[in-house]
Amino acid sequence: MVVTGIGVISAAGTGVEENWKRVVAGEPTAARDSVLFGSPVDFACRVPDFDPGPRPGGPQAERLDRYAQLAMVAAAEALASAGLPASPGDPDRCGIVLGSVAGGMGTLEEQAARLERGGPTAVAGRTMPLGLLSSAAGAISVRHGLRGTCLSVATACASGTQAIGLARDLVGAGTLDIALAGGADAPLTPFNAAAYARLRALSRRADDPRGASRPFSATRDGFVLGEGAGFLVLEREDDARARRAPLLAVVAGHAATADAHHAVRPDPTGSGARRAMLGALADADLDPGSVGHINAHGTSTLLNDAVEGTAIGEVFGDRVAVSSTKGVTGHTFGAAGALEAAYAVLALREGLIPPTANLTDPDPSIPVDLVAAQARRARLDAVMSNSFGFGGYNASLVLTTV
Repeated sequence: MVVTGIGVISAAGTGVEENWKRVVAGEPTAARDSVLFGSPVDFACRVPDFDPGPRPGGPQAERLDRYAQLAMVAAAEALASAGLPASPGDPDRCGIVLGSVAGGMGTLEEQAARLERGGPTAVAGRTMPLGLLSSAAGAISVRHGLRGTCLSVATACASGTQAIGLARDLVGAGTLDIALAGGADAPLTPFNAAAYARLRALSRRADDPRGASRPFSATRDGFVLGEGAGFLVLEREDDARARRAPLLAVVAGHAATADAHHAVRPDPTGSGARRAMLGALADADLDPGSVGHINAHGTSTLLNDAVEGTAIGEVFGDRVAVSSTKGVTGHTFGAAGALEAAYAVLALREGLIPPTANLTDPDPSIPVDLVAAQARRARLDAVMSNSFGFGGYNASLVLTTV
């Protein structure tokens, strides 16, 4: 299954070119956020200067929840970069698989506040359609006339990666000819900031927001909330060649596992993460030595980074270059796996491994080759992207050259 299009939006910028430039430079984006003032943690990685009105998606985008607005922008870029019209191919054979964690929580939070202030009649009639986790996939379907399988995936922060894996299976099985697959989330709300702070999952580095997201660092203290969306266009190679589409990469392997361990904490043995990576390698019919780079989940939390680093070390040893782009983008929840898969495709094509922003003091207990300080040139034939989520969800993708 080949990737023929990419679309991304994050705090690193709008569009592939702007994102990749900042990710490769290792430029953090976290800053104090006026929406979160008064919250226990008042900094985050927000998409700068975002206005959905003039962007692809038309006037209806203004009436969507923010997470769906972000998804509309990334989806439109992905389709355009794949050389597809706004309504591509046979609409009954084109579909969407979108992962999200928070969905339209911003809308729900806003309307809950209106209910408290003004009673039931103050709640907007459009609340539920916009608040549903499935609203972004539906809006993209309407905008582009895609009438094939339309799914929303919710596997915590593995959702974006799971969506790409599921879309690959749907195209491979002949259910779809073209799949728009990815993830989107906009969790920068007072409720989310308070809830994740109470869970002690967020960094408290308020005196240095830009340095707060520091994956695999010995001084990491939690993740930074981020927002964004990412999509890949997937289709069969023969079909893509027939229409002379760009051939960006092959989605060669995918696997998903569950820890069956705890609602929040990962299995300390790393069994689930290890099995996901080994499963994706087996699906791609590759050995660990074939993979030159891993875009790690790397959230900047104590447990996640330690467990993932240990699992990577057990599968790959220190022979693979590992980095986490969350040092730049923050943790974008369901969008993370899709954004990072897109960055992995770009790394593969450019032969350039992004650095891990803020990694000035690597954790000596993590036994892997961490890429810090600056991007690293390398010949890459295969790369991996990992995503792990609360509840013990694990997902890995292997991407190879065409």
